[in-house]
Amino acid sequence: VHVAEPGGGLVQPGGSLRLSCAASGFTFNMYFMRWYRQAPGKERERVATISASGIVTDYGASVNGRFTISIDNANHTSYLQMNNLTPGDPAVYSCNFSPPFGGPDYWGQGTQVTVSG
Repeated sequence: VHVAEPGGGLVQPGGSLRLSCAASGFTFNMYFMRWYRQAPGKERERVATISASGIVTDYGASVNGRFTISIDNANHTSYLQMNNLTPGDPAVYSCNFSPPFGGPDYWGQGTQVTVSG
């Protein structure tokens, strides 16, 4: 199993950034996919969830309306489009794949998002 999260970086307040998470080694289109974030000194926060089919999505209250989660099953990649970033958004963002009926889940290595300027 391999999960890679390129992307992340520095963006100004009000700006946009897209994170990606590419996975291999498991049946991608049977797993729920979630993005989490964790800022220094804070608990890990679930940001967004998407069903294996890509039809159902759910967002944390702090990002609802600004972030969009999506999946590309053909390329085994998930995306998190982040718009209107605020000083409250900087954190390490991590992707997670979990099977619907139990079993191991898989994590990306995390990527830093910084909002400054």
